[in-house]
Amino acid sequence: MHLLSYQAWGLNLAVALGLLASPPSHAQASPPTDSLGQRLRRYSRQALTEQLFLHLDRPAYVAGETLWLKAYAVDGTYHRPLSLSKVAYVEVLDASQRPVLQAKIALVKALGQGSLELPAELATGRYVVRAYTNWMKNAGPDFYFQCPITIVNTLSQNPATPTTTQAGPAYDVQFFPEGGQLVRGLPGRVAFKITDQYGRSVAATGTVADARGTTLASFQTLKFGMGSFLLTPPAAGAAYTATVRLPGGQVLASKLPAVAEQGYALQVTEGGAGQLTVAVQAQAGAATGPLHLLAHSGQQITAEADAVFSGGQAVFQVNKRQLQPGITHFTVFVGARPVGERLYFQRPAHPLRIQGQASAAAYGPRSPVRLQVGASQPAALSLAVYRLDSLSAATPADISSYLLLAADLKGFIEDAGYYFRDSSAVAQQAADNLMLTQGWRRFRWEDVAAGRPPATPYPPEVNGYLLQGRVSQGAGGAPAAGVPAYLSLPGRAFWFGSTVSHPDGLVQFELPNIYGLRKLVFQTNSVRDSTCHVELLSPFTVGGGPAAPGLPPLSGRLAAALTERHVQVQAQRAFPAPAPRYLPVPTDTVTFYGRADERYRLDDYTRFPSLEEVMREYVPGVLVRKRKDGFHFMVIDRPRHINLPENPLTLLDGLPVFNINQLMAFDPLKIKNLDVVANRYFIGQQVYDGLVSYRTYQGDLGGYPLNPHALIEEFETMQVPREFYAPRYDTEAQRAAPAFHLKSSRPCSAQP
Repeated sequence: MHLLSYQAWGLNLAVALGLLASPPSHAQASPPTDSLGQRLRRYSRQALTEQLFLHLDRPAYVAGETLWLKAYAVDGTYHRPLSLSKVAYVEVLDASQRPVLQAKIALVKALGQGSLELPAELATGRYVVRAYTNWMKNAGPDFYFQCPITIVNTLSQNPATPTTTQAGPAYDVQFFPEGGQLVRGLPGRVAFKITDQYGRSVAATGTVADARGTTLASFQTLKFGMGSFLLTPPAAGAAYTATVRLPGGQVLASKLPAVAEQGYALQVTEGGAGQLTVAVQAQAGAATGPLHLLAHSGQQITAEADAVFSGGQAVFQVNKRQLQPGITHFTVFVGARPVGERLYFQRPAHPLRIQGQASAAAYGPRSPVRLQVGASQPAALSLAVYRLDSLSAATPADISSYLLLAADLKGFIEDAGYYFRDSSAVAQQAADNLMLTQGWRRFRWEDVAAGRPPATPYPPEVNGYLLQGRVSQGAGGAPAAGVPAYLSLPGRAFWFGSTVSHPDGLVQFELPNIYGLRKLVFQTNSVRDSTCHVELLSPFTVGGGPAAPGLPPLSGRLAAALTERHVQVQAQRAFPAPAPRYLPVPTDTVTFYGRADERYRLDDYTRFPSLEEVMREYVPGVLVRKRKDGFHFMVIDRPRHINLPENPLTLLDGLPVFNINQLMAFDPLKIKNLDVVANRYFIGQQVYDGLVSYRTYQGDLGGYPLNPHALIEEFETMQVPREFYAPRYDTEAQRAAPAFHLKSSRPCSAQP
C-alpha cells in the first residue's frame, strides 16, 4: 500500500477588511485619523511578508537516500503566489543546529524544485529541513520554513539509537495565562502544555493549590498534551503550585506565573450567531479610560473598535465573518500601550478540495499505477507517494495547515493538519488551547506606535542570487572602502562583474540565471591593491530558530522495515541507476558587453607565435605600446577619433588581466576569439578606456597564471534541478526480468 500525500498549491481565502459589522453600543465604529490601526497599516505597507513552503517526498529517510522537494513562495497576508525572490536557501540541520546539507534552489514564478543527497555517514536522529529567502532574513529564523524529519543510519552498529538527540529535562510543564497575565481577584483562563524530553506531548491530570494547600482548580489534557482551566487567584504575589499526575503514576510540581496586584484580564469566548466576545476586566481602581481593540491577521487589520469600562468590564463583539482564515491576533490597548493579547484560530470555510483515485485497488510488482487527481478549482499541485510503514507514520503538515497555522506559531506543531481535518467541538477547543499557548507576532508594537519602519538590511533577490563579499586591508583586517573588486566565473559562457567596496568593506554582485558548480575568482587589482584581502560571505543563516525535537530510541517493530530500507540503499549503490538527467535551465550566452565593435576569429588568420604580433598585425583598433614598466594597450575611441590613454578592461575567459606583460607572454595559439569595445565602457561606478576580451578554446584560461592574492574556489551556485528517476517496465520482457535478491544481509537491530 502507498500513502498519497496531496499538497495543494492554492488556498481559497475569504478576505475581509474593515470595521466591526455590529459593534455594541459602547464601541466607536470610526477610529481616529492616526489610530494604531492606521499606523499598523502604514507599517505593513513597508513590510511585505514572504513565506516559503517545502513539500518533501516523505517524513523519514535512511542515510544515503535522496530527499526530493518542491518549494512554493507566497505572500504572508493572503497566501497568494509571490514572485518576489528568485532564490530559496534550503538546509538540513542536525540537533545542534549545524548544517549537514545546504543548497540554493531557483524560484521561477514562485515555484522551485530540488533534491538533496543525504550523506551515508549521517547519524540516526531527528533533523530539521529549513528554507528561507534573502528577504525572509529580515524577519529572522523563527519565521523560516522548518520541518522536522527522521534519518536512520542503517550502517551503524545500532541504527535504532539516535546519536544526534540532545535530551532535555524528563518533562516540561508550562502555563500560559490568557491575555498575558493573572490578576488578583479577576477570573482568567490558564492554558498549559506538557511534553517529555523528546518534545512529545504527554497526557496528564492535575490540580492547582495556593500556599496553604487549598485546591483552587483542577485540569486535564485534552489533545497533544495541552488543556486549559479557569482560575481566580485570591491574592497577588502568592505562590500557586500545580500538581501534575502522569499516566505512569509519576507526580510533578510546577509553579504558575506570578499574580499581579493590578492589571487587565482578557477573555475571548464564542458567542451566538457567528460572534466572538472579547471581554476585558480590571480592578475597580484601574477600570478607567477607553480601551482600543485591534484584530489583525498577517499584519492586516480585520477589526478595530473602542470601548469603555462599565462595572469593571469592557466588552467587544466581533463578527467572525470579518476574520481571515487562520490565525487572528486580538490586541487590547490603553492609549498606545498594549495590555493584553490573544490568538484565535478560524478554520477556512471553503478549503481547496482535492480528490485522488487510483486505477486499481491493488497492483502487482512492476505494474504501472495510474492516478486521477482533481481539484475544486484551478491549482498547481505536487504529489508524493511513499510507503506507509511505522517509520513514516508521522503526518507532515500540508500547505494549508502550514501557511494558515504553523507558519505563524513558534516551534513545531504536532499534527497541524488535525485542526483542519476535524471540525468537532473537541477539535475547536484543542485549537483554542493551542492558541492560548502561543503569543508571537512579526513586529513590535513600540515600532508601530513610534512610526519606525521595519529594518530591512537584506534586500529581495528579484533577479537572481546576490553574492556578497568583504574587502579588508592589511593584516589587521580593517574594512577597505572604495576599493574596486572583481568577480569572475570563467568559462566558455563566462560571467564577469565589478563593483566598489562600501565603507564597511562589503561588496555585492548579482548573478542571474547562474546554475551548477562553477570556478569562481574573486580579487582586487593586483597591481594597485596588492595588500587587500578578499573573502566571500555565506548567504546561509547561522543558528536561530527552534532546535530539532528529540528522537527516542526506535521500536523493535521497525527492525524489518529498517532492514528492507537498508537493502534498498545498498542495492542502489551496487547497481547504480543511469546517470542523473537534469531539467533545462535558463542560460544567457550573450556577454555582458553585448555585441562587440570588433570581433576576430584568430583561426581565420595566419597564426603568430607571440600575442604582440597578433595584436599589431590583426587588431588595428588596439594600439600596443611599450613603456618603462612594459606593455600597455590603448583603444582607439572610434566615435570621437581619439586614443584612450589608459589600459582597457582586459579579460581572458572573463578573468580580468591587470598586468599586460603577463598576457603578452601567454601562448596565442590557445586563444580562439578576440572582442574589442572601441569606446569608453561603464560598469557601475567604474569607467574603463575600452574593453578587450580574449576567449580560449575550452574556456578554461589555458593555464594562465592566476593572481596569488585572489580567492579561487569551486563555487555552488543555484542547483540544477534533477529529473526524478524511476525505472520503466513498459514491456512484458521488462516486467519479467529477474528482480534483485540479496543473498545475505545484516538485519538492522532495534530496541524492543
